[in-house]
Amino acid sequence: QELLVESGGNSVQSGGSLRLSCATSGFTFSRYCMGWFRQSPGKEREAVAVIDRDDKASYTDSVKGRFTISQDDAKTTLYLQMNSLKPEDTAIYYCAVDSYRNPPRLDPVFWNYWGKGTQVTVSS
Repeated sequence: QELLVESGGNSVQSGGSLRLSCATSGFTFSRYCMGWFRQSPGKEREAVAVIDRDDKASYTDSVKGRFTISQDDAKTTLYLQMNSLKPEDTAIYYCAVDSYRNPPRLDPVFWNYWGKGTQVTVSS
């Protein structure tokens, strides 16, 4: 059974850093695209960073140069290193899998497996 479990969310001050983790089971990374999405109150869920089957990473413009998506050598855990955090980064962060497409589409509707999310709060 496929399972995604996020962790690492916390409350930090502006300029701080966090590292989110997504523990997976039932997936083979090389066969799927993986990604991090976020959703804040009143806003639609948006792609933050995705990595395709060829390990090519893509980022939304607002996080370029600050966030880094990666995976461990065993390819069972997905990470999101978040530096220079800003209040507008406050959101619930979700780990997701697109098992159909490569390269992945950034619209969340195309992603078919989701974790339950982890809260990130950045105060000014």
